[in-house]
Amino acid sequence: MPGAPRRDIAAALPDFPWDLLAPHKSRAAAHPAGMIDLSMGSPVDSVAGDVQAALATAADAPSYPLTHGTPAFRSAVSAWMSDALGVRDYSSDAVLPTIGSKEAVGWLPFMLGFGAGHTVIAPTLAYPTYEVGALTAGCTFVRADDPDEWPAGNIAMVWLNSPSNPTGAVRPATQMKRVVDAARERGAIVASDECYIELTWGTPATSVLADSVSNGDHTGLLALHSLSKRSNLAGYRVATITGDSALVSELLNVRKQLGHLVPAPVLAAATIAYQDREHASAQKDVYGRRRQVLSQSLAEAGFTFNPSAGSLFIWATCDRDAWETTAALAELGILVAPGTFYGAAGNRHVRLALTATDAGIEDAANRLQSFA
Repeated sequence: MPGAPRRDIAAALPDFPWDLLAPHKSRAAAHPAGMIDLSMGSPVDSVAGDVQAALATAADAPSYPLTHGTPAFRSAVSAWMSDALGVRDYSSDAVLPTIGSKEAVGWLPFMLGFGAGHTVIAPTLAYPTYEVGALTAGCTFVRADDPDEWPAGNIAMVWLNSPSNPTGAVRPATQMKRVVDAARERGAIVASDECYIELTWGTPATSVLADSVSNGDHTGLLALHSLSKRSNLAGYRVATITGDSALVSELLNVRKQLGHLVPAPVLAAATIAYQDREHASAQKDVYGRRRQVLSQSLAEAGFTFNPSAGSLFIWATCDRDAWETTAALAELGILVAPGTFYGAAGNRHVRLALTATDAGIEDAANRLQSFA
């Protein structure tokens, strides 16, 4: 007898956003002065010297690393959570390294055992991988910003993201607590993507694990943090999951079975990155200066936007269709991401990343003087 039909996961997923951007990338690359790529938040600045040195020192690592990482790494993360996030006395046993944060985001619904019959909620404007992860697991995916908008039925998981990708908005702790309280009433897990949490200008961002949000109880809560943006370690592929110790333990056991391992030299480098606050502060200052230059030039070119309180992006509109704006900027050699990548509500916005060099940002600012 024939077996059960195979589920075509790829067919259930949306088009890969950056494949759709390819024609505009080609047009921008044809600009006589070259392309300035502001489409993706991929760091361009150097990795701190002490972090590079730690990677090199640990390079002779012939044995398999542990899925749980090293005690030194976990202790460094726990200390960072106390110093940077105000999450005191967090057990280092409940720190789990991941192979970058996108991998963790994409696999989280599946690894938590969710699938058909479960609903995953994400913000109206959101990182595309929230949807991809839900659909890969076979879940229903719904966009909603407020618990009053949540559908009836079996809500399994709710994504928070502050500072937001793409908008840069920083959620107040009171708003985050409302989501947490509503999720707990529905028996849902809250997963908070906090990879930009130290990159704020103005009001600091709050972790879902902070007492003001969690009431001192991490049950049903997970926080995802990354060194990709804070420390320019996107190429190293290392991030963390923390929160509910029972859930972290469950994820650890699944990841052991699947062989999800962060290489030992990378963990050694990440340990130093978490211990070294100076390089992160200096990098934030770099992004702040770029943000100021790009924001001013966009305003002068006729764009409007709520000045982003955080993240590595500017979410801007000139009140035109997102793809039309993307095409017009490509004519200037500036590649951006159309707002529709992040949800239908972004159809009149574009997202511009701050991850170009200082010279690239200055060049983009000059080219924007010709935007029409």
